[in-house]
Amino acid sequence: MSQVISIRISDEIAYALKKISDETERAKAFHVKKALETYINEFADMQVALDRLHNIGDEIISSKDMRKKLGL
Repeated sequence: MSQVISIRISDEIAYALKKISDETERAKAFHVKKALETYINEFADMQVALDRLHNIGDEIISSKDMRKKLGL
């Protein structure tokens, strides 16, 4: 299932999107979808990192100990 959304973008972004679309011979919607997917994945990764950073119970391992643990 998919949904249609409407957004407003600046002329500068619209021009860059059109240029990328023309160069890749892909629809603008394709690139917008890929950009949103990337943003959402990176945001989720950032949330996990922040949650771990703020978890006082999470063990902190030095890079030296981590290399030793990995046999490097």
